[in-house]
Amino acid sequence: MTALHLAAALDGAGWHPAAWRDPSARPAELFTARYWAGLAAEAERGLLDFVTIEDALGPQSSRFAAPDDRTDQVRGRLDAVLIAARLAPATTRIGLVPTANTTHTEPFHVAIGIATLDHVSRGRAGWRPQVSGRASDAAHFGRRTFPGVFEPDAFATPEGRAMIAELFGEAADAVEVARRLWDSWEDDAEIRDVPTGRFLDRDRLHYIDFEGPHFSVRGPSITPRPPQGQPLVTALAHDTVPYEFAARSADVVFITPHSRADSAAIAGQVRDAERRTDRGGAPLKIFADLVVFLDEDPAAAEARKARLDELDGAELTSDAEIFTGTPAELADVLLDWREAGLDGFRLRPGLLPHDLAAISRDVVPLLQRRSAFRTAYDTAPGTGPGAGTLRGRLGLPRPANRYATGTPANAERPSPAAPTGGRT
Repeated sequence: MTALHLAAALDGAGWHPAAWRDPSARPAELFTARYWAGLAAEAERGLLDFVTIEDALGPQSSRFAAPDDRTDQVRGRLDAVLIAARLAPATTRIGLVPTANTTHTEPFHVAIGIATLDHVSRGRAGWRPQVSGRASDAAHFGRRTFPGVFEPDAFATPEGRAMIAELFGEAADAVEVARRLWDSWEDDAEIRDVPTGRFLDRDRLHYIDFEGPHFSVRGPSITPRPPQGQPLVTALAHDTVPYEFAARSADVVFITPHSRADSAAIAGQVRDAERRTDRGGAPLKIFADLVVFLDEDPAAAEARKARLDELDGAELTSDAEIFTGTPAELADVLLDWREAGLDGFRLRPGLLPHDLAAISRDVVPLLQRRSAFRTAYDTAPGTGPGAGTLRGRLGLPRPANRYATGTPANAERPSPAAPTGGRT
């Protein structure tokens, strides 16, 4: 049996908006490095493939597309890329995949941030590009405007469809810029030859000369090529346009099915999107998202969620299926749904650290006993091409550098100018 892949999605005190009020939560630590390091260590203890770290350009909100005035839910967060950078030296094997915005953030800055994370983690970095259509987010930057209120029903209108196409088209360009920048240094560009005084082979740095409707970026990057060559790119997708974005730009797609049959249907839509976009290289790895509340007694799990619902004043809703039950029941669901064409699952703990610990200490051993999950991490980082890296763990090759010239390392040519890049 092929082992499945598992990831955990980390967000504040958990995916339930009242999670911070549970007696086992640690709300006083949410903005501390120790809290996040503890979560990453717990996930690594469970041998998970990677953790994702949520982020956004505005405070959390109970409304879909605008801020609210609630003070009874967690508001505020730390920067996801910086959290991941802090977690890199505190972990040794687990992948680190922060969220970073593509709508208002320059791809040059994101690219060097993720490349730096890949260097300091020795090949364990990823990125989840995220679009934003909120007018309140746009107001932070003042470069563009969006409709003041854009609710889910608006996506079905011609204006809504055009806006979604624009946002994801821009996101695809942002990822393409980042991928080119990661390749703008060849792997052996750094010579570090003390006797000759040559640190760099200037011929192995390349302009990327990207010109598109959203960005004009010359490059090269200021950061050497990442250990993975291309850090893992992931995407959360719910519909046709996002599926096509994932097919063009990502290595892993997170989908949100609500049953095994739904999993099969969505996986089919993802494969159709790959064909429509003429995707090259390895097929997308498909992970299904599930929000989970776990206890050894299913009634206890139900009661805990119901108590949080009562504190919040509403029953929890989510784009993803909400699972409430025992670790054994969840293991059954994972093994059943995987047969619908899934490569793995991204589990969203309803309450942190409780449900994350239940995943790592209870669900994982059950899967191991069924020969469905690893019993140890792979080769130590840095022992060979792709070995011990996040891409390698997912069975993805280390990509060749698109700009590699094969010219001798002692070739002398004019140096590229200072890197430049920005929005058009």
